[in-house]
Amino acid sequence: MKFAAVQKVLGLLLAVFSFAMLPPVVVELIYADGEAWPFLVAFAILLSAGLLIFLPVMRYQAVLRLRDGFLVVVLFWTTLGLAGALPFLLAPDPVLSPTDAVFESISGLTTTGATVIVGLDDLPKSILFYRQQLQWLGGMGIIVLAVAVLPMLGIGGMQLYRAEMPGPMKDSKLTPRITETAKALWYIYLWMTVACALAYWSAGMTLFDAIGHAFSTVAIGGFSTHDLSMGHFDSTLIEMIAVVFMLLAGMNFALHFVAVHRHSLGVYLHDSEWRFYLLIMVTVTAIATVALYRTDTFITWDDAFTKGLFQAVSIGTTTGFATAEFYFWPPFLQILLLFTSFVGGCAGSTGGGIKVIRFLLLIKQGVREIGRLIHPNAQIPVRIGGKSIDHRVVDAVWGFFSLYVACFVLMYLMLAATGLDLLTSFSAVAACINNLGPGLAMVGPHFADIYDPAKWILCFAMLLGRLEIFTLLVLLTPTFWQR
Repeated sequence: MKFAAVQKVLGLLLAVFSFAMLPPVVVELIYADGEAWPFLVAFAILLSAGLLIFLPVMRYQAVLRLRDGFLVVVLFWTTLGLAGALPFLLAPDPVLSPTDAVFESISGLTTTGATVIVGLDDLPKSILFYRQQLQWLGGMGIIVLAVAVLPMLGIGGMQLYRAEMPGPMKDSKLTPRITETAKALWYIYLWMTVACALAYWSAGMTLFDAIGHAFSTVAIGGFSTHDLSMGHFDSTLIEMIAVVFMLLAGMNFALHFVAVHRHSLGVYLHDSEWRFYLLIMVTVTAIATVALYRTDTFITWDDAFTKGLFQAVSIGTTTGFATAEFYFWPPFLQILLLFTSFVGGCAGSTGGGIKVIRFLLLIKQGVREIGRLIHPNAQIPVRIGGKSIDHRVVDAVWGFFSLYVACFVLMYLMLAATGLDLLTSFSAVAACINNLGPGLAMVGPHFADIYDPAKWILCFAMLLGRLEIFTLLVLLTPTFWQR
């Protein structure tokens, strides 16, 4: 383990992250809300800390190995979650405890969208902007952005990229060089954000709300600048714009890159994961629409369809926006939507959950086992897009799924042990490990009323989900630390 190399990268990235404190200061100058000093103090502390870590080893030259990459990713996300809490802790409005400040920060950076803040409409604009910005930075992973810088410092980025990027297809590269890959992903991410903000603005949002909601839409985050979330705007046009961009952000960004590069939409149609992703969204939307109408939750088919479509896409992609209090909908529909978040977005997207490609592989593996019962001696391959999948990939997916379930059950029991009721405990863990945000029962509107020990458990769940289980748990194994 090259600890000096890890220290060098960690110090540099922390120093770079300190500059994220400056855009909210600009917002404060525009709106004069008097909240500049918490960000300036946080900037000074984080920049100083980053330099103190970086400068002693700045001349150290070594190539990061995969093991070092895992350590950097986990340390950085943990450190960043704590560092990002500084403005919340220093700000006089809102008044947050250290636990709540860390929870809000980690929720933003992991694009979970679970909040402990009540009264968003009355908060200073700089604080609101900072929350949205946290989600945007976390959306594609700050580590992936840093990969474009590290090679210039003599530190290879492939190890970080492999440790950070989600999904079983993480080793595939869009361009020959990892630096160019990171840049390509971020260009797509940036232009999608700009397009989303312009669409919101033209549909009637203020420029501030348009930018803030574009940040959280493309990041699949779910933070809003209003307590009623997207329901605040009461606009079908805005809701449909959100649906389009949530669907786009929930797709594999590699597909977007290839589609733009080839100037062809056929790339999407030929992708098995994309087709399954769309099938899930259409099916859940249809079920939600019929259920909302038949139970008289909404009187007209139009309302039932628009509300059902929005919530199906929002929760299915793990964004977490709301146009209605879905946690008061029929219980069957609440559970259906919550279970949809377990599937989540596509691999290589900004979405959370287990990922569509993994579920598709699990289903195909299940079908193969049924076929083996009928034909015990048959060689039946698992195919995706007409290609046979290596058995090691299938084994890895099963391993991931089993660990996901085990971690979920353990944290569910721990939350129940803090005194929360079973539905609140179940939905809170689901909302956090899937990076969804809103849950059911007590955690439907917000997480402010649950106990502090429960919030720390859920912080771990958010990091676990964001780093896709293995990246975090591998550090807890004795083998990882052996020479």
